Amino acid sequence: MEIRVLRYFLETAREGSMTRAARRLFISQPTMSKQLKELEKELGAKLFVRTNYNIRLTEAGMLLRERAEDILSLVEKTEAEFRSLEEINSGDLYVGAPESESMSLFADVVRRLQQDYPKIRCNIFSGNMNDVCEKLDKGLLDFAIVMNYVDLMKYNYLPMSTEDTWGVIMRRDDPLAGKKSFSISELRTLPLICSKQWVDQEFPQWFRSDLDKVNIVATYNLPFNGAVMAKAGMGYALMLDNLVHTGTGSEIIFRPLTDVPKVEMYVIWRKYQVFTPIAELLLNKLQSSFGRLNGEG
Repeated sequence: MEIRVLRYFLETAREGSMTRAARRLFISQPTMSKQLKELEKELGAKLFVRTNYNIRLTEAGMLLRERAEDILSLVEKTEAEFRSLEEINSGDLYVGAPESESMSLFADVVRRLQQDYPKIRCNIFSGNMNDVCEKLDKGLLDFAIVMNYVDLMKYNYLPMSTEDTWGVIMRRDDPLAGKKSFSISELRTLPLICSKQWVDQEFPQWFRSDLDKVNIVATYNLPFNGAVMAKAGMGYALMLDNLVHTGTGSEIIFRPLTDVPKVEMYVIWRKYQVFTPIAELLLNKLQSSFGRLNGEG
């Protein structure tokens, strides 16, 4: 399986058209079609369903698309790492992070690094913790910022000097807006808007005992969309503080959950990881900002 052909496949999958993909890659459509047919033969699986107007991926094609994106990302990252060995003052950093106010602390460290090395570029992948850790484990990321729900013993890590607070987003004119805080038990009677990761993968430990007693009316991937649904009056959005504007002039407000532990945030990286010079520079900055590393191996 050639990297070049994987690029052909991925561009075709993105465009939904072999002709458009061939045009974007500056090759002929017959060449593109021949290469993709040979790829299907090599894998022993049909990757596309072709119609008169476009093509769509089969189940095997969707699996290959996911793998191809990872493979090509790793190839590009590897090429960039070798280029950075020649010139330490430029190159790319790859960091995974959830939606959290703690990201501002990390961004400040990167900003100070870029003052000394202005050609460094930081690439942020935003996703839930499972997605972020999976990409880190595959070598697609240099670092990740995670909550303390992750098994930290698998990684080297630095605790960040910050804590996030779980709470409820609601309309400012809601009948319950006068409450200063909520307890978990009070959520049982409310229509809740939760993170889709919770529903699809794993609810936080503090929430699990109440699962059979709550009414989840909607889910979100991005906090902004959760806040939009709360603003529309669909329900009460559970999320961390400071992810959306709830201050003066906003139609929504945030109220903390009183009986839920604060969320501690960590910068993690793979054990025995070999860093590029640029990533090593960032690690040094992180250590000077957040303290001594833990879990070294």
